[in-house]
Amino acid sequence: MGILVNHHRAFTMVFLSLLCTLGHAQLDASSDLYRTIKEIDSILFVEGFNQCKLKEMEPYIAVDLEFYHDKTGLSTSKTAFFEAVKQNICGNGVKKPIRKLVAGSMEVYPLYQNDVLYGAIQHGVHEFYIKESGKRPYITGIAKFTHVFTLQHGVWQLKRVLSYDHRAPD
Repeated sequence: MGILVNHHRAFTMVFLSLLCTLGHAQLDASSDLYRTIKEIDSILFVEGFNQCKLKEMEPYIAVDLEFYHDKTGLSTSKTAFFEAVKQNICGNGVKKPIRKLVAGSMEVYPLYQNDVLYGAIQHGVHEFYIKESGKRPYITGIAKFTHVFTLQHGVWQLKRVLSYDHRAPD
């Protein structure tokens, strides 16, 4: 357990350091990388999370995904992530959770090694809703997120997720 805690601390420290040093490197919404990450966000959440088209999500999730959630804890694999989505997001036909990206909140920061793009940080705010049959979706919460994507053999994959500051809507 101590190794996991130390790994978590090290990852968090490096990650927060990256965010601080990249403060002026945020991409414009018209850049190719920004549009690519926004498109993947749509596949992961509009199609995957909201519509439960899990096969659409699959290529964009890294095998060694680490998902840090301030309410539900740590998930450390693609398999565990998909099991949680199936059970908690797609398993209740009566009250279906829906995720919406807050307009204008998304930021994207490129990650380079030796002047070669290898990843991207996506940061933003999202709202969560419940959709019930015969009713309009109603908001249940809001949270911040930070995603680390890596470019693996020409495919962008979600490798690390921080989902935090979950709270009731205003």
